Amino acid sequence: MTIQATPIQRFESGPRMSQAVTYGDMVFLAGQVAGTVVGAGVTAQTQEILGEIDRLLAAAGTDKSRILTTTIYLADIATFAEMNAAWDAWVPQDNPPARATVEAKLAAPEYRVEIVVVAAKGQA
Repeated sequence: MTIQATPIQRFESGPRMSQAVTYGDMVFLAGQVAGTVVGAGVTAQTQEILGEIDRLLAAAGTDKSRILTTTIYLADIATFAEMNAAWDAWVPQDNPPARATVEAKLAAPEYRVEIVVVAAKGQA
């Protein structure tokens, strides 16, 4: 009997990490932070991050309607409403994922938001 391993596909890999990994019907994104609006407010950073999530999910063969769970890290929980302003405009109202939002010290002080996503493959 031969055991066949499920293939793992990695996207935008560097020496330390991949931005996205697929395994079977699952898609795992690395924590996404702002790139071009670093130092901007929480709403702007969140909007940019959500755009990156859309891009990475599309590259992995899925979209935001298939997100299963999200963890959002805020440098300051007092900015929860600012982050939600961008999130609420983006998240599919008929397919919201399970979500946790926590306050955490992020990798650099200019980062105010980091978002981690796990999704199922496929499109709605």
